[in-house]
Amino acid sequence: MVKLKTDREIDEMRAAGRVVAETLAAVSGAARVGASLLELDEVARGVLREAGATSPFLGYRPRFAPVPFPAVVCASVNDAIVHGVPDGYRLRDGDLVSIDCGALLRGWAGDAAVSFTVGRARPADLRLIGTAESALAAGIAAAVPGNRIGDIAHAVGTVCRAAGYGVPDGFGGHGIGRSMHEDPGVPNEGPPGRGMRLRPGMVLAIEPMLIAGGTDDYRCDADGWTLRTVDGSRAAHAEHTVAITDDGPRILTAL
Repeated sequence: MVKLKTDREIDEMRAAGRVVAETLAAVSGAARVGASLLELDEVARGVLREAGATSPFLGYRPRFAPVPFPAVVCASVNDAIVHGVPDGYRLRDGDLVSIDCGALLRGWAGDAAVSFTVGRARPADLRLIGTAESALAAGIAAAVPGNRIGDIAHAVGTVCRAAGYGVPDGFGGHGIGRSMHEDPGVPNEGPPGRGMRLRPGMVLAIEPMLIAGGTDDYRCDADGWTLRTVDGSRAAHAEHTVAITDDGPRILTAL
């Protein structure tokens, strides 16, 4: 069931989204060569705590997960696509890092992700990250009243495929509001003009995930969470929480 939000409720979601943006900025700034993923998670916890927010990630346990998620951010490095569990791994020169973060503030959720490189960047990684961001922008541009979910999916997938990248099957965006995951699902690929019609008051998390090697295959680590590319190629992830309004898409997780 899709829950439409009022303008006032979207403003409340914007407050939660701003906390997410501030958290991602702080974590990105702390992600230097030698920093551990656990240290980055501690940075995120500090920002959430200072804002009076909590994490929808910490303790989250969907049906596929063998254990609750133990951190407030997903930290996915190099061949990890999404859902990376922060651990003692220390960042190395040239690593590609994707950080996914959520916040709950006054009963409303925000969710966003960003990918970046640490130290000297590989040109191929910058192209991958840039394409993820372009795919996200295309999906957001399609998030207007009268369009359909399939128009967002088609916009995202077209950018990814045109660049020669893979799109992990079965993973994509979602509705968001009082909880982090609500209806409807938002695929990262599909035919335009299909699916639920978009209406003002819908709020969606749009999140392209790209595999550099061009295949769509992935595997899950023994932790039951981290998804990795099967071919060992690198991956990137970009995400914003977006409200559909009569005035066009409103990004709620931008700084």
